[in-house]
Amino acid sequence: MFNQQTDTFNGTVEHVTYYNEDSGYAVIQVRPDKKMAAASSGDNGLVSVVGVMPELRAGEYAEFTGEWVEDPRYGLQVRVSTVRPIAPSSREGIIRYLSSGIVRGIGEVRARRIVDHFGEDTLSILNKNPDRLIEVRGIGSRQAKELAAAWVSNVQSRQAMIYLQGLGMTARLATKIYKALGYDVIERVKNDPYSLIDAVFGIGFIKADQIARNMGMPPDAPERLRAGLSYTLQQMTRDGHIFMPRQQLIEKATEILGYGGEPKILDALLSGAVLAGALVIEKLTFNGERVEAVYLPDYHDAEVGAVTHLQTIAETPSIITEEGRKIDWDAYMRRLAATVDTQLSEQQQSVVRAFFTDKIAVLTGGPGTGKTTTVQMLLNALDDYGYSYMLGSPTGRAAKRLSETTGRDAQTIHRCLEFNPQYGAFMRDEEFPLEIEAMIVDEASMIDLKLFHSLLRGLHPQTHLLLVGDIDQLPSVGAGNVLRDVIASGVAHVTALQTIFRQETDSQIISNAHRINNGDMPITDNSGRDFFFFGEADPFRAAQLLVDVVANRIPKRFGMDPVRDVQVIAPMYRGGAGIDNLNSALRDVLNPEDRRVAQVEIFRRVFRVGDKVMQTRNNYAKGVFNGDIGYVIAIDDGAEIIKVRMGDSEIEYDYVDCDDLIHAYCISIHRSQGSEYPAVVMPLLTQHYMMLQRNLLYTAITRARQMVVLVGNRDAVRMAVKNNKVAERYSGLLTRLTE
Repeated sequence: MFNQQTDTFNGTVEHVTYYNEDSGYAVIQVRPDKKMAAASSGDNGLVSVVGVMPELRAGEYAEFTGEWVEDPRYGLQVRVSTVRPIAPSSREGIIRYLSSGIVRGIGEVRARRIVDHFGEDTLSILNKNPDRLIEVRGIGSRQAKELAAAWVSNVQSRQAMIYLQGLGMTARLATKIYKALGYDVIERVKNDPYSLIDAVFGIGFIKADQIARNMGMPPDAPERLRAGLSYTLQQMTRDGHIFMPRQQLIEKATEILGYGGEPKILDALLSGAVLAGALVIEKLTFNGERVEAVYLPDYHDAEVGAVTHLQTIAETPSIITEEGRKIDWDAYMRRLAATVDTQLSEQQQSVVRAFFTDKIAVLTGGPGTGKTTTVQMLLNALDDYGYSYMLGSPTGRAAKRLSETTGRDAQTIHRCLEFNPQYGAFMRDEEFPLEIEAMIVDEASMIDLKLFHSLLRGLHPQTHLLLVGDIDQLPSVGAGNVLRDVIASGVAHVTALQTIFRQETDSQIISNAHRINNGDMPITDNSGRDFFFFGEADPFRAAQLLVDVVANRIPKRFGMDPVRDVQVIAPMYRGGAGIDNLNSALRDVLNPEDRRVAQVEIFRRVFRVGDKVMQTRNNYAKGVFNGDIGYVIAIDDGAEIIKVRMGDSEIEYDYVDCDDLIHAYCISIHRSQGSEYPAVVMPLLTQHYMMLQRNLLYTAITRARQMVVLVGNRDAVRMAVKNNKVAERYSGLLTRLTE
């Protein structure tokens, strides 16, 4: 294969083979001014140029910068990073340029007339005074206006693309920005490059900050500091916080921005951001103290809105509550118990009664305590009385599992609420609520504040709501601590199942999960059939042992696929037994590099056909969500697209969107939440001490259906079991519900 090298050259477009208006991707043939040093340009002297670029026509002249690559099908090509159209200067060049189709309505005959009239000043006149086209023989006033408008539009788009690429943006990113902002993009970027954050999907503070630096903006510019405050708050929401106390926000922003100036300047800019509506400040009580809580507006709206809707639902009478008062519960529960092939506890029976008499209910409990059987019993009761209901879960995997265990249709909450990716919004809301009498949501510990608010908006005030989840698992990946706050607020009738049912006590996964949750050491003597421990204290040797367990021991002994059936989960990213190193080590064994298998490097990450990958944020347009796992099935390096199979769908990712993908041979415990895997393998070492918490270990173990394998040392297990301190999240939901 030809070694890649960068080249810059000028040339004339001879032929446009392909151009995609949506993506800006093109394949063109260019006649270069110079003999190409990188490689022969072929017998006809043309160079094939591919990539995202401004729309060019045959006859146009431009400067191209890009890498030489060897395409297996089409041979040597230049994959461009920047394209800068250059206006021609000669008479014939101008004629060919104008007649290339660059402006609709100007063909070769009309182009010659224009150039005959204006000569070599043609382009200058068109740029400065295009209305003078009316002077040209055969062009009427209406045609002159149309041609002038088309010329101005073309010039503006090209100037914008040249300007954006001059700031270090790729042609693909420049095209994306131009499509979002239109003709005034240059002025917008010059005035405030950080305005791109809100205006262009996919551009965050880091990218905008890079653009600002390329423009020469100083690090203490007010625009940068204002944007940095919002960025800092966004980073805090990634850690689960809904708001940040004012002083802590300023201190954190100072650290993130590397700001060395007076804190009072940041404080003043924060006040200005509040006046401008970019941030919201509200005084409220948190953990017994009054704080100035700083919110991003959408999180403030979600918190206030969730409280309003939840209280409205709780206070609104319903048909079910009216019926519930008339039921002879002792007699009915005996009949209902006959519909399930198991003995029902008093607690389980009380859940059905509570759901019929209380508008909002919570069912919580660990593995094996009968949550699924209880839900099944409740659904049978709803069917008996002919009430309509929906079953929902935060993730597709959880919804599928719920459907399998209940025998009823279950969907993601997004599907229940009819999310429309075209508008980026749920179709079901206060104006068009779901016409159901009951809503049951499983894996409720995963629901973050924003999703909870959307769910409540989509429910009719008369609808009954049941949240089912394990309160002892980690809180949601998204911001908030919804399930805990709802339970603590007293707004819901809460049932906590505790009895482990007999038929599942032979599982050490279940018994060890409960031991851990109670603060006791799990049994790690390998006496069971589904829970194993391999001792190794050294992180790098532990990593080697773990890879051997995944790639060889489990497949040979249990017949499991090491990629699709086994999920490695780790507490930390760094270190010999961290996520980053394990991903690399597992991939080298499970999907090694092969010249026959396509791969590409994007954002310093190499993707290869066959790779196991995970989506890291919700992308409603593609219909993929944070935590979805898939497999790379194709790479089209020419079109700069990666195809990933996720479930039954094939998702196409432009290279620029691939920062949403990470390798998933090993994932964090937080990212595993809400999913179940046939086998879970986890390193656990004292080097992970910063992340060793009881709910972290408990969550990891309860992700496994058939097998758990721990690799590490027992001291680390003991550290995790004894550390029951739950990381605090700043949220006003509980305060608002109780006040």
